[in-house]
Amino acid sequence: MNTSNTLPRQGHRLLQIGVALLLFSSFEGFAIPYLAAPRLGLSAHTLSGLQGVLLLALGLMWPKLNLGVAMSRVAFWFLVYSALAILAAYVMASIWGAGNETMPLAAGAFHGSAFQEGVIKGVGYSSAPTGLISFALILWGLRLRGT
Repeated sequence: MNTSNTLPRQGHRLLQIGVALLLFSSFEGFAIPYLAAPRLGLSAHTLSGLQGVLLLALGLMWPKLNLGVAMSRVAFWFLVYSALAILAAYVMASIWGAGNETMPLAAGAFHGSAFQEGVIKGVGYSSAPTGLISFALILWGLRLRGT
């Protein structure tokens, strides 16, 4: 596969995912009052809007990166996983009415079962290293290009 084809295609996919997250944010906003933990629902709503805008911006600059095929794939998939994993943790917590151990400020008094809290922790904590690696690769790709 050619690098000249890979980066624009990945940038296009980031734009599509960004728009999908903005649509998710719009529709999820209507469900906030009906969730088990509405404050966590509001946090998920805000987070998905922020991530949607972030992915739109990254999708526009993605073709300008100077990364090889393998590094662009790692950066792309780690970025997508990181964005969706932390959002999934917030959505699960808002639906289950859990998350006090991981997100005490947003969850308040809502505390789920040990299984629910463990799943939220596992999904949420796995998003940080993948996001950091992705952004390190993105910064490295920008530095190499000289932009």
